[in-house]
Amino acid sequence: MAKSCPISLYRVDTNIVRFISLQVSIISILFIISSSPIFALILVYDFSIRSFRITKCSPFFLFAKAASDHFCAKPHMVDEAPKRFALFIGLAFSIVMFLLSIVGWNTAADVAAAILLVCAVLETLFDYCVGCKIYQIIQSLKKIGN
Repeated sequence: MAKSCPISLYRVDTNIVRFISLQVSIISILFIISSSPIFALILVYDFSIRSFRITKCSPFFLFAKAASDHFCAKPHMVDEAPKRFALFIGLAFSIVMFLLSIVGWNTAADVAAAILLVCAVLETLFDYCVGCKIYQIIQSLKKIGN
């Protein structure tokens, strides 16, 4: 991610992002196990709140911040733009999961949840952000087009 040009004035702590990804992983697993749209709705809510930068209303952010503080994790600040792009992808997948589950297309909803789960697990365990990689590719293609 260090290769991308910062287009944002904001920076984020990857430790907090990884704790949030852990929570997304857990909720995605619960969704797949139960097929209950409430778990997708929880994801939609939290992704939406964070997309508006209202972190004080985000249960995932508040827990992640507390966990990061508790474990005395040294902040590792990175450009927000790629992480924010990934956040919007997560929001899109959560909305798709919710809509597919309420119309009864549970298999399709589970596929969307599984994709979100894989991305969240990669972020949580390996600090590998799939959305950030997509962001970098888009930025590279923009440069080639100019």
